[in-house]
Amino acid sequence: MSAESTTPRTVHVALNERSYDIIIQPNIIAEAGRVLAATVHSRRCLVVTDRNVGPKYGPRLAKSLQMAGFDGSLAELPPGEAAKSLKVAEILYDRCLGAGLDRGSCLIALGGGVIGDLTGFVAATYYRGIVFVQVPTTLLAMVDAAIGGKTGVDLPTAKNAVGAFHQPRAVLIDPLTLATLPDRELKAGLAEVIKYGVLDDAELFAFIEQHSQQLLAKDTAALAHVIERCAAIKARIVSQDEREQGGGPRALLNLGHTFGHAIEAATGYQGYSHGEAVAIGMCMAVALSVELQWLAPADRDRVVALIAHVGLPTKLKPTDPDTNTLYAASLKDKKVAAGSLRFVVAEGIGKTKVVTDVPEAVVKKVWDSGRE
Repeated sequence: MSAESTTPRTVHVALNERSYDIIIQPNIIAEAGRVLAATVHSRRCLVVTDRNVGPKYGPRLAKSLQMAGFDGSLAELPPGEAAKSLKVAEILYDRCLGAGLDRGSCLIALGGGVIGDLTGFVAATYYRGIVFVQVPTTLLAMVDAAIGGKTGVDLPTAKNAVGAFHQPRAVLIDPLTLATLPDRELKAGLAEVIKYGVLDDAELFAFIEQHSQQLLAKDTAALAHVIERCAAIKARIVSQDEREQGGGPRALLNLGHTFGHAIEAATGYQGYSHGEAVAIGMCMAVALSVELQWLAPADRDRVVALIAHVGLPTKLKPTDPDTNTLYAASLKDKKVAAGSLRFVVAEGIGKTKVVTDVPEAVVKKVWDSGRE
């Protein structure tokens, strides 16, 4: 591992009194207690993780917290999207009470996007809001889910339908945790990395094209570079538009998600991971962009080719729900405004915009064409 890859990288999220730092540093989990002692005033905390991540990184985090004087306990939850529910949130509220957490206490999310979203939602609503910290261990969470303060849980037919904006006190990213990440989850994270290149950064997109093999091989320096770049893009957008008001800049982060969330909901959160659904959704988004004459077909092909190259799906399976079912699922998404679906379309690699009032026939044509 090069000296450059071990150098701490810090991205600041500027939100006045809610500002915080994203620190990207190998082995930062072992130093988390020292880092958090400067920003988290209460020493009573509860670490929330799942049964896959907890045994790998929980002891190291616990030791770090203990050495810094934190009085903490651990809650291990079942892994997977099913844990992101009101039922599991209620279990977690009980754990908070059992651990003696008060309004000054802290929740620490150790895991992927599911754990981060759930923990953040509980932190936003327990005693009307307590401090929480994100320690993401998946690529998808590092570049997207752990940053920006969106928290929430799923309803049976609608993803992230219940939630709150609640910014973390800090985000601590240890790229070395990706060494134990299953290849399927790494690729799912790359879907979000590619998303950032398409929506805002042509140079990042080109870097992924040129360094895809290093990224797939979990090269620490390459991963740290894309994590920092994605975090910087999201930090800038969130600083401009914290709560996604009126289709502002934050809405661009939903590239591929109008289609992707519908795929997840219509398949019961079983057939595809979030990143895989977003990958297919991005392919549909650029197809829609061409259909609406905003994007050149060559740029569409470049996006689809990169998604396929890193091993992500680009089309629905023939056995997936039909177009009418998928379209109906999209109408339940939180991105519907005044009864109209909002789509993020591309005008080129690195340039996107939000459109509404897309004719139903055009959207359904894209759904039809996006199937094997």
